[in-house]
Amino acid sequence: MPTAPQRPLTILVVDDDDADVLMIEEALSTGDQPPTIERAADGQEALEHLRRSVAGQANRPDLILLDLNMPRMGGLETLAEIKNDEHLRMIPVVVLTTSDAAADVNSSYRSRASAFVTKPIDLESFETAVQKINTFYRDVARLP
Repeated sequence: MPTAPQRPLTILVVDDDDADVLMIEEALSTGDQPPTIERAADGQEALEHLRRSVAGQANRPDLILLDLNMPRMGGLETLAEIKNDEHLRMIPVVVLTTSDAAADVNSSYRSRASAFVTKPIDLESFETAVQKINTFYRDVARLP
């Protein structure tokens, strides 16, 4: 028997590409329970937001969608910082990136990513992938 959908998620999208962020926002805006979406343009900005959330000065995300290739602080460094922080490590981090390199996949999982998803090239597949991530973490996974 399927469970009832949970509350909408708060998702922190960490990506420097405005077009990709817009596509993520559009994909997540459909459906009966669209999440609250917050954005950080790079890893440094994401960590600042997350540390403010620990202090109660910003929303704590339920899920982080993290790109790998960003200026100032890249995704792998950001992931390592998140997973090494006792206040943040339990937040699921899905690496959502254009890379399909085995080295990036392996490095992401070694750094304790919850999942690694290569951004599909076509818009429909991209939207479907993002919607499935949201549905899984909202309706299937049990979050801390």
